Amino acid sequence: MYQPTAPSWPALFSCCICTCTCTLSPQSQLELCADQPTDLRKMVKRKADNQARSDSKKSAKNLKKSKNTLSPEDTKARFRKGLFDQSVLNEYTQEYASSTPYKHTVINELVDDSLLRKVRDEIKDNVSFTPKETDIYKIHQSGDLANLDGLDDDALSKLPSLLALRDALYSETFRNYVSHITDCGPLSGRKTDMAINVYTPGCYLLCHDDVIGSRKVSYILYLTDPDTPWKPEWGGALRLFPVEDREGKDGEIAKTPLPDPVKVIPPAWNQLSFFAVQPGESFHDVEEVYHASKEELEKQGGRIRMAISGWFHIPQIGEDGYVEGAEEKAAHKSGLMQLQGNPDQYDRPVAKPVQVEKESSNEDEENTFDEADLEFLLKYLAPTYLTPDTIENIADQFEEQFSITLSDILHPKFAAKIKEYVEAQEAKTLPEGSEEIEKSGAWKVARPPHKHRFLYLQPGEENAEGSPIKELLEILLPSRQFRLWLQMATRSTIEGYDLLARRFRHGKDYTLATGHDGKARLELNIGLTPTDGWGDVEEDDEDEEEEEESEEEEAKGKSKGKGKATSNGSSNDKGKGKAVEKNEKAEEETVEVGGHEVYMAGDDDEDEDAAIYKSSEDDDNILFFQAAAWNKMTLVLRDSGTLRFVKYVSRAAKGDRWDVSGSYEIEEQDEDPDAEELAEGAEADEEGSEDDEFNGFSDGPDGTGSD
Repeated sequence: MYQPTAPSWPALFSCCICTCTCTLSPQSQLELCADQPTDLRKMVKRKADNQARSDSKKSAKNLKKSKNTLSPEDTKARFRKGLFDQSVLNEYTQEYASSTPYKHTVINELVDDSLLRKVRDEIKDNVSFTPKETDIYKIHQSGDLANLDGLDDDALSKLPSLLALRDALYSETFRNYVSHITDCGPLSGRKTDMAINVYTPGCYLLCHDDVIGSRKVSYILYLTDPDTPWKPEWGGALRLFPVEDREGKDGEIAKTPLPDPVKVIPPAWNQLSFFAVQPGESFHDVEEVYHASKEELEKQGGRIRMAISGWFHIPQIGEDGYVEGAEEKAAHKSGLMQLQGNPDQYDRPVAKPVQVEKESSNEDEENTFDEADLEFLLKYLAPTYLTPDTIENIADQFEEQFSITLSDILHPKFAAKIKEYVEAQEAKTLPEGSEEIEKSGAWKVARPPHKHRFLYLQPGEENAEGSPIKELLEILLPSRQFRLWLQMATRSTIEGYDLLARRFRHGKDYTLATGHDGKARLELNIGLTPTDGWGDVEEDDEDEEEEEESEEEEAKGKSKGKGKATSNGSSNDKGKGKAVEKNEKAEEETVEVGGHEVYMAGDDDEDEDAAIYKSSEDDDNILFFQAAAWNKMTLVLRDSGTLRFVKYVSRAAKGDRWDVSGSYEIEEQDEDPDAEELAEGAEADEEGSEDDEFNGFSDGPDGTGSD
C-alpha cells in the first residue's frame, strides 16, 4: 500500500487503493463527500496529555463564541495587510469580471502567513483523514468544519487557529468582500460548509459544476508546504472547462462543456481561488497529483496537496438578505438551466443500434454451426471456445451467475495482429487537443467531460484506416456467426446490437457512473490492453508463480551449498538474486492506476452518502469488476438500474486502456436478474476469481494446440 513519504508526515495518510468495496448512486457525478457532515470528534487524535489546559480551554470557549461576532478590525487582522484596501478590492473585482472561460479570480497571500502556518501545523498534529474514492474522485478528507462548534473544549483547544481561520472566512467583512467581487448578492455566515482535502500522488477530482442545493460561491484555499513551493509539473491544478452554446431547432440554447480545460491554476501556498457556482457553466476538475519515484517524493515533501475547500451559501432564515423560498427557487432554476436546450442531444458518442431480423428456420439449425461458419469463426476466435462442450459450460456458468470472463478469447494469430497495431499506435504521439485528434483521423473524443472522456471508433467510419480493431467492429462482431455463438453461450436471443472501440488515454480518460433503464441487456467487452500493471487477476497469478519458482530455485541453491561457478566466474545461484530483485520491483510498483470497469447496484437510499467508494468491508453493491486486460472477453447481463463506469486511468499506467465494447438487446427472458441475484453471483469473483474465470481447454477441437 502506497504511503506519502513526507518526512514530517510519516504516517498521516494511507492511500485509497481500490478493493472494489463501493457504494454509489447515480448522482455521484455531482456529489462531493464534503457535503456530508462528519463528527469531528472521531477526527481529532486523542493524545496522552495530562498537563493542565485551563488557559487554552478558556481561549477555546471564547473562540467558540466568535463565529458571527468578529469585528471588522479583528477580521482584517487575520488576513494579509492591505487586502481590504479599496484599490486592491477594485483590482480583484476587475480581474473577476474579465476572466475566462467563466468568471473566477485568484488571490495570492490571502491569510496572515503566521496564522496559516499555525493552521497547517494544527492539522498535521491533530486531524486525521479518511480515504474516499468514487467514480469521480480519489482523495483523503476530514469532516465538515462547520462541526467544529460541536467539539468539546479539550478538542477545540488543539485547533484554535483552524477555528479562527474558519470564523474569519465566514465573517461578515470577508463575505461582503467576496460578494462585491463576484456580484452574487449576500452570503450566509451561518451556513459554513468547508472541509480539509488532501491529494497525495494518484488522487484527483474529475469534471463537475458544483451545483448542489444553496451553494453560491465555490472556493479553495491551499495549504501546501510553505517552504517547498509546489511545481506545476506535479499536477494537482484547478482546471476550468469552456462551455459551448448550442442553438437547437427550437431556438433554445444548450450549454455543453468542451472536453479539454483551457485555464490551469496550479496550487500555491496561501492562495485562494473562487468562482460563482453557475448551473451548466462552472465546470472544473482537479488534475491528478502525479506519481514520482520514492527518492523524488522524499525531496519534494511527498507532493501532498492540502487545501481547505468549501462553499458560501445563500442567506438562511434570520440572516440579512434571506428570502423565503429562495433556495427552492434557485434549485428549480438550476434544474431548468441544466435541462435547457436538451444538452444531452449533443453527447458523443451517439448510439448507433442495429436491429437484427429474426430468421425463420428450424431451432436446431439455428443453434448449430456448419463447416463454413466454423471456418469463419476460426479466423478470429480461439478454437477452444468453439467446441460444443466448452460452449455448454460457458452457458451453464453464465445462466447461474449472469456474468462470465473468458481469457484468451481471440485466436493467437489474430490477437498478435491486434497487439502489433495497438503497440504501434501507442508509439505515436497523440495531439493534446481534442479538436486536433479528431482532425487527424477517425477516432473521436467522447463528451461531455462531466459524463465521460475517451477516444472512440464506431463501425462505418469512412476515413478509418484498415486495422484489426476495425475488422473486429465491422466483420466479426456484427456477423451472423458470432451472434449465433453469443446466443449459444448465453442462451439468449439477440434482437439488436451497438458496437464501439474505446481507447482510454492514461492521465486523461474515464467514464462516470451511468444507469441503464429498460429491460435487461447483454453487454460484451473485449480487453485489448497489452501493457501490464493494471491489477488483473492473471497478472497477479503470473507474479505469484514467478515468485514461487524463485523461492524453489533459492531453496535448491541453498541445499547444494555454494552456487556452482560459471565460465565467467559468477555464481549460478540465481534464485536469491531474482527474489531480491522481485521484492525491490514490487515495492516500486505498488501503484494503483485505475482503468477497471465496475458494475454496481444503484443506491435508492437518498439519506446515505451518495458517493462513497472503498469505504468499508461491505461489498454487496459490487456486481462485477474487471481490470484492464489483454485478450479477455467479459459478458454481463445488465439489469435496469445497474450502474457502470470505467475508473479514471492514472498517468502512472504503463500505457492506454483499449477495448471493444458492445451492448446487445435480447429477447426478454422469463426472469431478469435483479441486483441481489447479480451480487450473489459476483461473490465468488470477489473471493477467488480463478474459479469464475473460464479458461477453456488447452487443446483445439482436433486435439492440436490452439496455434
